[in-house]
Amino acid sequence: MKQILIIVFFIAIIVSCSALIATPFINDDVSKKTANELADLPLPGNTELIESVHESGKLVGNGNGMQYFGAILIKSDLSLEELKEYYSSYAENEWDCVVEKQTGADIKIIEHVKLAFTTEIEGDNYYIVYSWGDNDTIFHEFDIRGH
Repeated sequence: MKQILIIVFFIAIIVSCSALIATPFINDDVSKKTANELADLPLPGNTELIESVHESGKLVGNGNGMQYFGAILIKSDLSLEELKEYYSSYAENEWDCVVEKQTGADIKIIEHVKLAFTTEIEGDNYYIVYSWGDNDTIFHEFDIRGH
């Protein structure tokens, strides 16, 4: 009986450690999926997809909680208003497909970590399209980046 309890104890430890190790990878996959969903959207005319980025963690605001951010950088001859109108048809809520002018490599919406595009922004026809993802699993509770 004692051997069974010891085996069960070690199995519980291994499962717990595995979950803690896997948690950041699972959460990063959520933010990557958010960016990929944006990149998979059809582009409007006269628009080019330049790159995409994603990040998971406590990214904006106060308090605890995981956040999942995905973004694409586009170059377009369309105006900001035209792009907002185009992407609004793909948005399921106010946090999906947000379009803003991008004036430098740094992503200014992200407050707590440095996130930037690798592309050198030259000109006034670059835009960021971003969305906030969601993770309905329990893994968001165990990621220390959200605390």
